[in-house]
Amino acid sequence: MKTDHDPERNLSTETNPGRASAALHDTHGASMAKAIDLVADVGESFGAYEIGDDDALLGILTSANVACGFHAGDPQVMQRTITACLSHGVSIGAHPGFADLRGFGRRPIAMSTAEVRTDTLYQLGALQALTQAQGSSISHVTPHGSLGNLSVSDPAYARGVLEAVQQFDPSLPVVTQEGELARLARQEGVPVAITAMADRAYNADGSLVSRSEPGAVINDEEHIVDRVLRMVSTGTVEAADGSIVELDVATVLLHGDNPSALALARRVRAALVEDGIRLAPLSTVLGLSQLDELATP
Repeated sequence: MKTDHDPERNLSTETNPGRASAALHDTHGASMAKAIDLVADVGESFGAYEIGDDDALLGILTSANVACGFHAGDPQVMQRTITACLSHGVSIGAHPGFADLRGFGRRPIAMSTAEVRTDTLYQLGALQALTQAQGSSISHVTPHGSLGNLSVSDPAYARGVLEAVQQFDPSLPVVTQEGELARLARQEGVPVAITAMADRAYNADGSLVSRSEPGAVINDEEHIVDRVLRMVSTGTVEAADGSIVELDVATVLLHGDNPSALALARRVRAALVEDGIRLAPLSTVLGLSQLDELATP
């Protein structure tokens, strides 16, 4: 699906001119600057209850994962969030989750593949309807919380999410971690983008350390910035046990539901730009990646 706005605005294509301008791709197969998408979860307020400063955060991002009303958000919040995304030129992604407002979608729910498919498809349709009413379209899909974790580890949940995307629009990129959903999507020709979790600890197998475990969420901003730069520039991250995990990163996720989210987002963005990394929406990053593969002998 194509959007009617231009998410790759001046704000999202900053580079360090001394380090990156000579590396941009051209039609003759020259090399290009590394490009990365900067994304956060937004639209997670509900009714009178507000979570995060979405409007300020959107001024820093290139893409956004918008809650679709099951784990967070409601129709009014979704509509306001879409409007804000469009005003900032930020690509709109769907962030479907379990129907668990009290648990914020972070608790596992036993569901069949068909149930996962139907619930996910319902949420995609809701967000797309509201987005289309404002003249645009959603640009990617990334499952939230426990649904996202289970779609990485459990083939039944992965199949449910993937079938929903296939029925809705098989050209939409699925944003996930390495695991079952990524494997199935690649197998069936659905675009895949691997996300780097800026503030989450990794296990040696590339999965996330459970939030119930100590150290699962990283709060040291300096450490987070260093990890992001390493993940983007080298494609690796140090796991909780000290081992090295390889990541083919297309997008960096910043969580927007903590008090320091805005300051951290600014620091991460500034560090990426300083390091010569081009910031661009996910659709552009995936396009650049494909061009890069074609240019490689």
